[in-house]
Amino acid sequence: MSSDKISSLVVVGSVALDTIEAGPPTKRETRQDVLGGSASFFSVAASYFAPVKLVAVVGEDFPREHTDLFAKKGVALDGLERAKGKTFRWSGRYSDDLSSRTTLDTQLNVFAEFNPKLPSAWQSPDLLFLGNILPTLQLSVLEQVKKPKLIAMDTMNLWIDTARKDLGHVLSKIDLLFVNDEEARQISGEHNLSLAAKAIIKQGPKTVIVKRGDSGALLFHEDKVFAAPAYPLETVSDPTGAGDTFAGGFMGYLAKVGNLSAESIRRAMYYGSVMASFSVEAFSLDRLQDLKHEEIEARYRAFIGLTHFETLKPL
Repeated sequence: MSSDKISSLVVVGSVALDTIEAGPPTKRETRQDVLGGSASFFSVAASYFAPVKLVAVVGEDFPREHTDLFAKKGVALDGLERAKGKTFRWSGRYSDDLSSRTTLDTQLNVFAEFNPKLPSAWQSPDLLFLGNILPTLQLSVLEQVKKPKLIAMDTMNLWIDTARKDLGHVLSKIDLLFVNDEEARQISGEHNLSLAAKAIIKQGPKTVIVKRGDSGALLFHEDKVFAAPAYPLETVSDPTGAGDTFAGGFMGYLAKVGNLSAESIRRAMYYGSVMASFSVEAFSLDRLQDLKHEEIEARYRAFIGLTHFETLKPL
């Protein structure tokens, strides 16, 4: 990866209104029409480190309070289209242990006709993140940009099942893929995650990050593996958007430090985990709205403490 100076970060993805039933068994809650979508979680998480440019679509019913939140966080909204119709909506229910979820309803609404268009001033980003939108839309974005220093993307089971050919084209053009362990196995046909990552890297990406929920995340790059732990939380309320928050923290940190060195990428893994750990403590983006930088740095140090030990002499 290039280590040239970085100055801009663009995200293309979904902005949605979610209805979620989640929380521990003793305190189940349902929240209706809360802010959701891959680009929402990514943008707000990344904004704690660097300015973010958002490309997405919402409907006429999208609440002003949410665009105000983006603006408050310094997220540029020139690429946020407000189309005629209703905003993309998703409804889901989590299991009592929050390890699985059931989709109750999906209404694409204006998202069904989403045709991402990057403002001309945004077409030479240093860092580009493609949220888990339809692979043909990801390809259309790649046709609009000059070669960024790093192109990262996320995907989902649906596209792996229904748009495999287009997904393969996208994979051949990117540098970094974020996936969970199930998706990594599905793309590669390999159960072992190390073999799965190697198989995916052969398809194009130089780097694969496997998100493993409360087991942390694995980084596969240049025949090396690096593991970032998950923070042991006492309260988990809503896992929605945790992976996108991880990606936002990761990419935002890289934009902040201005380089793509191996050391920076490993630190970015920890900052991604830090931001995801905050996200799941409350519903929607509630916990991410008013974080203090001191909180982020304190939890980063706590993450380091989870894995640090003094090297001992061999027995």
